Amino acid sequence: MSIRMIGIDHSRANIDVRCIFSFTKKQMAEVLPKIKEQQGVHGCVMISTCNRMELWVSCEDDISIDLCELLCRLREVSFEHYGPYFTEREEKEAVKHLFALSCGLKSRILGEDQIITQVKESLAFAREQYTTDNVLEVLFRMAVTAAKKVKTNVTLAIANQSVIHQAIQVLEQKGYNIAGKKCMVIGNGAMGKLAASTLQNAGADVTVTVRQYRSGIVDIPRECSRIDYGKRMELFPKCDLVVSATASPNYTLKKECVDQVKIQHEMILLDLAVPRDIEPSIGEIEKIQLFDIDDFHIEVQSESLRRNIEKAQEILDEQMEEFEQWYECRDVIPKIQEIKENAVQDFNWRLQKVMRELPMESEKKMELKEEMSSAAGKVIAKMLFTLRDNVPQENFRECVEALSQLYQTEN
Repeated sequence: MSIRMIGIDHSRANIDVRCIFSFTKKQMAEVLPKIKEQQGVHGCVMISTCNRMELWVSCEDDISIDLCELLCRLREVSFEHYGPYFTEREEKEAVKHLFALSCGLKSRILGEDQIITQVKESLAFAREQYTTDNVLEVLFRMAVTAAKKVKTNVTLAIANQSVIHQAIQVLEQKGYNIAGKKCMVIGNGAMGKLAASTLQNAGADVTVTVRQYRSGIVDIPRECSRIDYGKRMELFPKCDLVVSATASPNYTLKKECVDQVKIQHEMILLDLAVPRDIEPSIGEIEKIQLFDIDDFHIEVQSESLRRNIEKAQEILDEQMEEFEQWYECRDVIPKIQEIKENAVQDFNWRLQKVMRELPMESEKKMELKEEMSSAAGKVIAKMLFTLRDNVPQENFRECVEALSQLYQTEN
């Protein structure tokens, strides 16, 4: 069994390339089963965010399939052209990457919160498509657990920031004051709501677009106005700043529509979506400045931040070691379970005479027996897994085999 991943991210591919390999939930629901159907693949999970797309698989060691070529074929693009943009990782290198990714150490904005949820939701979505397996389930769950421990115990200097925070910071560094500006946010998903609340907290007058058929049930940040999505172009020329952050595969702002309205003052457009929400040629229109997600990033320079990153890595290393122990011995876990069950049976058999002679009602005896059996099982399991964690793997396997023979456990 092997763990493999291929990925494309902001460090090697610009937004136009990333757009090609950005998957909506509908698209992932179509491709994940096709990937799992490949010979030798036991499970697969896909992470698709604004800054990256990663395909994770657990598979046979000798699998001959090229995951990058397969993905390009599913996307109907040239492997020769797009292959160089991808990074491939296997086994420990892949595991280390996922743990670091989950706590934001791989993010464009270091320590950002959203990635933990995105990794968790990627696993949940793959589970809904029946494409996960035990290895990926444990790997992703433990990566999320490790990320939460980092978040709880380590303060990263720029944690809790997002792209919209960074965008506002960059604009303010350029002398642009958000306070008092009339803003429209296109999109009321997680990113759209975050953008709206952040702009509102910065003192802007914010209006959020809402799809008409959902306008009665969609929550928007307090003190923000709402407008039907279909009427966005009526408000557009009155705005100082427009943010678009949707999961739509189509443009929310097209040049032909913008050309039809009269722009009388300077405007800033922020496209925080991948694939793009705003048609790039709009940035060529006079009085409009267009920024996309690649225009905002942060450099890690402070010494204190570097120390905190080292502290985070220590937590991740400890959690990764726990996963490695599980991964290396996962094949004997069913046998451990059998040993535990047989040992509990042996324990119960030896207690029969004592239980019969106890001056208790039958119902109470049964409750006591169940409690004792449960306790015995937990003690045995604890002893076996402590043994696994403290002796060389070869010796542990010998011990398991000896205990299997003791209770005549079938292989």
